[in-house]
Amino acid sequence: MQAGTIVGNLVSAIGITTEDVALVADLKAGSEEAFAVLIAQYHQPLYSLIARSLNDPADAADITQEVFIKVFRSIRGFHGGSSLRTWLYRIALHEASNQRRWWSRHKKQEITIDSSFEADSDAENNHLSLAATLADRSDSPFDHAAQAETRERVEAALRQIPEAFRTVVILREIEGFTYEEIAEILNVNLGTVKSRLTRGRSALRIILNADGVVAAAISESSPASQESKQMVTR
Repeated sequence: MQAGTIVGNLVSAIGITTEDVALVADLKAGSEEAFAVLIAQYHQPLYSLIARSLNDPADAADITQEVFIKVFRSIRGFHGGSSLRTWLYRIALHEASNQRRWWSRHKKQEITIDSSFEADSDAENNHLSLAATLADRSDSPFDHAAQAETRERVEAALRQIPEAFRTVVILREIEGFTYEEIAEILNVNLGTVKSRLTRGRSALRIILNADGVVAAAISESSPASQESKQMVTR
C-alpha cells in the first residue's frame, strides 16, 4: 500500500495521472483494447487540432491515422516525463508540420511567421473565447445549425494567421493547455509562447473585427475551460 502511494505521488508530481499510467502500461503490453480506448478518447481532439494546423484540412484524416500508428510504434519510449495528452499533441503537431513542409514543397506555397502584427497591450485581460464558438457542447441539430456560420467564419479567420501563432492560439484558447504545457509541446520557452499568443490574438481579433464576428468570438472571460475541450467534428 505504501509503495502504491509513493508511485501515485510520483506520477502526480511529473504530470501523468494514475489512469494514464495504467493505460500506458496496457499499451506497452500490446493490448488492442487499450489502443482502442486511446483512439476513442483522443481521435476527435487530435483530428480537430491537425485539421486546423494543415494547409489542406482534407489531409487531416490521413495524418491523424499516421499519428496513432506512430504512437503505437513509439509508446515504449514514453516514460511519463509529461502527461500522455501533452505527448500525443506533440506527436500530432510534429506530423502536421511534416505535412505542411511536404505541401509547401509540392504546392510552391510559403508560410511565414514574420508578418508584423500590432501587439495587443491588453491581451492578457481580453482573452479570445474561441472554445465557446468552436466547442460542441450540445447535441441539438438546431443549435449546431445556428452556430455553423459563425464557427465556419472563425475557423476561416484562424487559417489566415501565421501557423506558429495559430498553433499557440489553438492550444491555449481551444484546447486549454497551460503556458508551461504549450512550451513543452512546442519545445520553446515561456516567453515565446506568450509572445506568439499575444500576436496571434491580435491578428485574429483584427480579422474578426473586419468580418463582423467579434461579438461571438471574443469575450472578457478567461481562456478555454476544462469543460470546453471537446472539439466540434469538422
